[in-house]
Amino acid sequence: MPSDPSSLSATASGTQSLAGGGTPLPRRTFAIISHPDAGKTTLTEKLLHEGGAIREAGEVFDKGNRRRRARSDWMAVEQQRGISVTSSVMTFEHEGVRFNLLDTPGHEDFSEDTYRTLTAVDCAVMVIDAAKGIESRTLKLFEVCRLRNIPIITFINKIDREGLSAFELLDEIADKLALDTAPMAWPIGMGGLFQGLYSFEEKRVWLADKSGGALDPQGIDVTGLDDPRLTSALTSTATGPAQESLLADAKLATEAYPSFSQAEFLQGDLTPVYFGSALRQYGIASLLAALLHHSPPPRTQPATPEPVDPDTDQVSGFVFKIQANMDPNHRDRVAFLRICSGTLKRGMKLGNSRTGKKLGLHNPISFLARDRELTEEARPGDIIGLPNHGTLRVGDTLTERGGIAFTGLPDFAPEILRRVRLDDPMKIKQMRKALLDLAEEGLARVFRPLVGSNWVVGVVGALQFEVISTRCEAEYGLSIRFESTEYETARWIEAPDEAAQKEFIGAQRPNLAEDGDDALVFLARSNWELERVQKEWPKIRFLAVRERVPILEGA
Repeated sequence: MPSDPSSLSATASGTQSLAGGGTPLPRRTFAIISHPDAGKTTLTEKLLHEGGAIREAGEVFDKGNRRRRARSDWMAVEQQRGISVTSSVMTFEHEGVRFNLLDTPGHEDFSEDTYRTLTAVDCAVMVIDAAKGIESRTLKLFEVCRLRNIPIITFINKIDREGLSAFELLDEIADKLALDTAPMAWPIGMGGLFQGLYSFEEKRVWLADKSGGALDPQGIDVTGLDDPRLTSALTSTATGPAQESLLADAKLATEAYPSFSQAEFLQGDLTPVYFGSALRQYGIASLLAALLHHSPPPRTQPATPEPVDPDTDQVSGFVFKIQANMDPNHRDRVAFLRICSGTLKRGMKLGNSRTGKKLGLHNPISFLARDRELTEEARPGDIIGLPNHGTLRVGDTLTERGGIAFTGLPDFAPEILRRVRLDDPMKIKQMRKALLDLAEEGLARVFRPLVGSNWVVGVVGALQFEVISTRCEAEYGLSIRFESTEYETARWIEAPDEAAQKEFIGAQRPNLAEDGDDALVFLARSNWELERVQKEWPKIRFLAVRERVPILEGA
């Protein structure tokens, strides 16, 4: 079962990007995914701390607690509720590798932001609560990763608390996800009996201090489970049951589970599994080492007319996220761009495949959540920010050579529709500006009816309405409310030709609207009405999910 030591040198490939004029650094771009409350944001903070990006790791506290906050949860509503509601990007360097870490929202009401973020990564860390195992949100996010062939590293969190056994957790991953598991470490006891961690990969044991529970940061190097030094260390530190658990269960794990294979991991057939506790800093160094050694370099990205290889000389990338008002003092608007090929340099001009216009990149920025700094150069795998005034949208492709468009960025029809009510009617222009800004982020859909002037806002989950209200008040000085509307669901309309579309508009105008991209949308009062109209208009497609593939200018 122990992994092949030769796989630890897998980072030799994929050396891109300069760090201040020296040898190009390899890139590793990954996201952290989990069900809410599995410890995702705390793990993000501890990885940043372990990688030297921050001096003190924040934690997620109960509402009202004014102690140190998680760096990746920078919005006020995130800090108040103790959840992530928007994706954050953190860039840091560690042991000669540049990491781009994307912390995604765990709450299902913000799933669209998470799905788009996963299009920009090459690897994912799946966090599982040791007490709860595979949860519904984890399962959905795993399926998204599988659709995009994203390799997954598993981190089983909270092993210092009572929970399922290591064998139960590994078997659940294999059964529910149809994924082979290769344990790279093994807990010496769990919950109240936790005494330390043993690494099959590093052949090292870390034992917990009896008084405070902290692990010895240095650990003890051993030759294997039969090494007398391991037995001696356990005899003096661990209790009898814990020692027996390690020697018996760990040996059984080496026989019951497959050895780690880098090839199978990259193909998405196997996941290396690490155990630890983000809160207590258990296993964090081993997880960071796994990302260093096993996560893939930037991969070929799907595009039309053909996929784009990261070794291509021409610069190309796609916008997967828009964030407004990261700096409320300047009402800024930042587009998050994943670099897919070439070397982007500050000041160069790239063409937008949607508009056909050139865009000067005068102030590209790199991130540590809300904090930012100018960057002179970016290479495949990097995530950079491009300040702009509405010229960029989610799904836009920026490229040197033109004629390409990246694919795979989905839009989802909202499941809840509401009308907007503004307390001060004199601020109608400000309200519409605020709603359009937030819609461009993907936080909501804004529909402008073809008949009437009352805009309709659609969201995936009800919590998004609270976030919209909070941000409108905090960032735009607007007090808004949401009221019920007669509409229940929305679908994008796709007609085979212009004549068919005109006929449909003429018959259904009172039920039609345009979204922020001027796309035609059918608003239905019930699922029954939607089904009836679909039968009456068989040539019209009613889309619950559509892909953002921009029309290539000049194509």
